[in-house]
Amino acid sequence: MTTPNPAPSTTTNPASSTTSRPVRQGIAAGVSIGASILLLTVGLLQLFQGISAVVEDELFIVGPEYIYQFDTTAWGWVHIVLGAILIISAFGLMTGATWGRIAAITLLAVSIVANFLSLPYYPYWSLLIIALDIVVIWAISTWRNEPA
Repeated sequence: MTTPNPAPSTTTNPASSTTSRPVRQGIAAGVSIGASILLLTVGLLQLFQGISAVVEDELFIVGPEYIYQFDTTAWGWVHIVLGAILIISAFGLMTGATWGRIAAITLLAVSIVANFLSLPYYPYWSLLIIALDIVVIWAISTWRNEPA
């Protein structure tokens, strides 16, 4: 009496799945840490820009009148508050909290608008912050938090 051949195995090689998962998780962790560090940097730059405007620093140029013209002190307080909230959301993003991701993207969009409106006062700095905001939004949006 012959025994039938066992059916071919349909399972995948467990060694190949265990090696690819840590690599993906490492990349995801690296992107999230990089995005949170960039967000922290943007928040600090916003904070310093606001402090500079509040103390009546000579860095800001009050050029021609625009429709949305404010006092540099008012712009300084806007940037201080925005910078502080961005720093808090950076720590939330570092922990991987969902609220940190949502808050970061929302606040970065507000930061883009605030820096666009402050273009007449400090154009090159505002353009730099807008560019950093866009990079951080991209990094946060493309990161996928996959369970281990």
